[in-house]
Amino acid sequence: MSSHVPPEPQRSKPPVRRAPSALGRLLTPVRSAVDRGPLSAPTLRWGLLAVAVGAVVAALVTLFVSGFNHGKVEAHNPGGAQPTGAVAGAAFGTAKQGDCLTWGKSNASDLQKVDCAGKHLFEVTADIDLSKYPGREFGSGSRFPDSLRFSELRDEHCVSAAQRYLGGKLDPRGKFVVGLINPGEAGWRAGERTLRCGLQVAASAGVATQPTTGTVRESNQSKIYEVGSCIGINRNLPTDQVDCSQPHAFEIISVVDLSARFSGNTPSKDEQDKFMEEQCATDSNNYLGSADALRNKTLTLFWDFLDTRSWLAGSHSLNCMVGKGADQEGFAAITGSARGDILIDGQAPVPPPNNGRYTPPPLPGAAPPVIPQPR
Repeated sequence: MSSHVPPEPQRSKPPVRRAPSALGRLLTPVRSAVDRGPLSAPTLRWGLLAVAVGAVVAALVTLFVSGFNHGKVEAHNPGGAQPTGAVAGAAFGTAKQGDCLTWGKSNASDLQKVDCAGKHLFEVTADIDLSKYPGREFGSGSRFPDSLRFSELRDEHCVSAAQRYLGGKLDPRGKFVVGLINPGEAGWRAGERTLRCGLQVAASAGVATQPTTGTVRESNQSKIYEVGSCIGINRNLPTDQVDCSQPHAFEIISVVDLSARFSGNTPSKDEQDKFMEEQCATDSNNYLGSADALRNKTLTLFWDFLDTRSWLAGSHSLNCMVGKGADQEGFAAITGSARGDILIDGQAPVPPPNNGRYTPPPLPGAAPPVIPQPR
């Protein structure tokens, strides 16, 4: 940018930073900062947020569904040629690779097969026959495994099954997580020993309540939200999508396809940051209606980044978001859409004074600079 100052006051550039978002990808940059020396207090706060959010995301992959409790058990054919009836009913017992399942009850006792083109909660990638497992752990009369054991079985069998199902192109940081459906305790007592591995979109609490349409193979795995969506907040951390009239951590202002700018190998973080800073600033002006709106509402632009694994899996899209960091750590709670009047932690934002000085944008992951007060 030229150092020439025009006759009228030059507006400060909107504060921007790479998102300490629910996607939880700030951990690597924070570690890099640690290698370079002591962290500043603001950077440390965002780093701690990234660790906390990362724990939430990690919790998602412990997902499994249980609680089936009705129907009739038939003999299981280990070869898989004959359909298996389970206590959950025919839908569970006959579900095979590529089938899509959904349910409405919290215990999934109404599980049913549906067309993958319609809304569903689970896409089957493999079935696991525990009756073939070595030893007597899962033999006749064995105890129903606890959640930790099912999580171990998911990690042992379902992660690799998902990779095979997608030809090695599962985005480990995308919107789909590896899940497992077990036959439920009643089905287990009745002798059912099959599990269903699959892919699903999960809520922040690890519950499969987020429906999707289409097969995963045909879907964009990028973890993005639609423009105008607001992501809720709990204890300063992002949660799930909510109405923008409810308290939220940030609002989605655009979806950016990085493949339109970058082709071939994965663009570096610096390349992504440079491109996203320019694109998000433009999108913010368009979304909010003016170049001054972001500054006057004391909001900050955020975005995430794509690593090589995501890029090679075909995830090339990112969101531009607007939010505000909390005074201590995490996000401040915003009520109302950024397109209109908002409250930040219950208070109307106070626009900073326009003193005619240029404020350089902070580096991604750093706190916005303090705008000096006029003397």
